[in-house]
Amino acid sequence: TLTGPFRAPAQMLHDQEYGGHASVHDDAEAAKLGLAGAPIEGPTHFSQFDALAVEHWGQAWFESGCISSHFVTMVVEGEEVQASLTPHGDHSASIHAVKSDGTPVLNGTASIGADTSSELDVRRERGLGDPGRLHIVDRLEIGMTTQPVTVTMDLDSHNGALYPFTLAQKLDRITERSNWYDGDSPWGGPIVPTEMLSVLAHQAGAHFPVRGPAIGLFIDLEVRFVAGPVFVGRPYDIVHTVVGIGQSRAVESYWTESTVTETASGVHAATVLLHQGVFKASYADYPISDG
Repeated sequence: TLTGPFRAPAQMLHDQEYGGHASVHDDAEAAKLGLAGAPIEGPTHFSQFDALAVEHWGQAWFESGCISSHFVTMVVEGEEVQASLTPHGDHSASIHAVKSDGTPVLNGTASIGADTSSELDVRRERGLGDPGRLHIVDRLEIGMTTQPVTVTMDLDSHNGALYPFTLAQKLDRITERSNWYDGDSPWGGPIVPTEMLSVLAHQAGAHFPVRGPAIGLFIDLEVRFVAGPVFVGRPYDIVHTVVGIGQSRAVESYWTESTVTETASGVHAATVLLHQGVFKASYADYPISDG
């Protein structure tokens, strides 16, 4: 098992907004939902696994690596997190992250190569049954797809209302630094950190007909490099597809698969699979009998 040091991830989404309102990463909104504090965005923890995966697999991690994670417990700024990676054979590993008191933060899988199954393969398959009566994501249908949107992540360009910081600002506070992110890399130019792939993929929003205003959260996230890495400053076409719909006691949820295709070459560089929930208690029109 490879184990990294404890790191204190930074909260960079205090000013996030979508649909004209603040998000769960705002202290006041988090308090309304009974949370201990505004949670740090889950992908932030992925950089701690990048360091371990590169130690184990080298450059192949950013070329064909896949990190697939189920978020167990929210982390607030000031708490420390430790990541570990346990290899199982040459191409796959299990991953875990814990707080300093041993509380689990996330678990899942890491792997290289196209033929490896992931944590979210299993979780999404498990949730493919009838979701029951829905009131927030009821207008979504599996297979619903957006038109391509072209986005670029430069060091100093703003990433929109969903991600109100630049890549340079993120690199100033990232848990695991690498010269590959803003200098020369083995591929000839700076590359986008794994944790920022979800930012790139959702920079312009997906614009699916989810009812609101309501507060959302990340439940599961997978980033898979298909023909990576993804480069800083290059345009990529993003297409989102709904691939799952469900609910639990507290949230209604949906899965989106986002393809990241290099605009100039047409190469499918990466795929981001996101399972996001919407708090029933945050939606004013949610029927009391179903809440």
